[in-house]
Amino acid sequence: MTTPVSANRSTPPAGAPADHARPEFTLSTDEARRIALRAQGLLGARDQRSGVRGVLRSLGAVQLDTISVLARSHELVPYARLGAVGRDTVDSAYWTETHSFEYWSHAACILPIEEWPHFAFRRRAYRDRPHWNQDLPAGAYEQVIAQLRAEGPLTASQLGGAKNGGEWWDWSAAKIAVERALMYGEVVCTERRGWKRVYDLAERAVPEYLLHDELPDAECLRRLVAQAGVAMGVATRADLADYHRLKNEQVSAVIADTGLTPVEVVGWDKPAWADPAALAAESAGRRERHRTTLLSPFDSLIWDRPRTQRIFDFTHRLEAYVPKPKRIHGYFAMPLLAGGKLVGRVDPAREGKTLVARQLSLRGPKDVPAMARALREAAGWVGCEEIRVERLNHPELAAPLTTALA
Repeated sequence: MTTPVSANRSTPPAGAPADHARPEFTLSTDEARRIALRAQGLLGARDQRSGVRGVLRSLGAVQLDTISVLARSHELVPYARLGAVGRDTVDSAYWTETHSFEYWSHAACILPIEEWPHFAFRRRAYRDRPHWNQDLPAGAYEQVIAQLRAEGPLTASQLGGAKNGGEWWDWSAAKIAVERALMYGEVVCTERRGWKRVYDLAERAVPEYLLHDELPDAECLRRLVAQAGVAMGVATRADLADYHRLKNEQVSAVIADTGLTPVEVVGWDKPAWADPAALAAESAGRRERHRTTLLSPFDSLIWDRPRTQRIFDFTHRLEAYVPKPKRIHGYFAMPLLAGGKLVGRVDPAREGKTLVARQLSLRGPKDVPAMARALREAAGWVGCEEIRVERLNHPELAAPLTTALA
């Protein structure tokens, strides 16, 4: 890392936004990539003691998604960082002893319970401008609250039905009411049971010392932008906004108070900010171990596609909703992280005790050992005893890959 460019943080360079002070450091692309990996828990020693809850706290948000191929995305995220931690252990860590809650962040996410007060700005916004236009029958909202108070945690079906019997989006009045209460903060999702949300009253589910909406919007935003900066290590304004789906102007309003350091990254055409602790760790120059693993497409390291392209020179797109004939890499292609770079991808499936690589892409022969290692570890984690590769972008690699897998 270069020496400080300037100690003057009050005067922005020509052409920089008014909220970006003169950068104190210039980072190379390799330095920025290492900082991002380290911040996301994918470079350096793994702290097994902190476990799944430690991963959640450091990332600040773990995205949920309905797709389950190798495993669900919220299971794949700690697996990528900790290795073959038991899947039951993952769910228990998230949902027991009031360590987390589900709410709207980058998308539907599991969030550390300590962040409850910092989403007050979003709960207020939902209350001031209701998200849905559906009209509820008189008393439906109050009925849901009364039922939860009387009966304890319930799913939407137990509250009176999740659907009206029509299309998948045709929610019942009870489902609309409880989802509205979730957005307002009167109700909390305390766990997922068979992928169904389990709802409870916030007054029961959230510790009393956290159960308040007293923080002003500016303090909520300052905290979330600062947390995003720490979780990413180094980030542009757009990166910071995308992490918890804020607006650029919301980031601009608080960035100066987050403690993040203005930096310049070679090759990036936008100003950036870095976590001071991340800069210090990079300056220490320690040799650290890279994780070799498959990543969920919803992993926070790569969920922002422009950022992924900028940091890793790797174009990735979730093709689950692309018509099958138009898919390039497959339904749920998982990027392969090895040596601090994204070097391939695989579209996995499971058939009994066999892990199937329906489509596998590699840059070349030197990446074969890493892919074999990642596939073997993933297979063992989900209880598969065999691995079968169906299609390979470089057919000439089939023999060495088969040997490496054996």
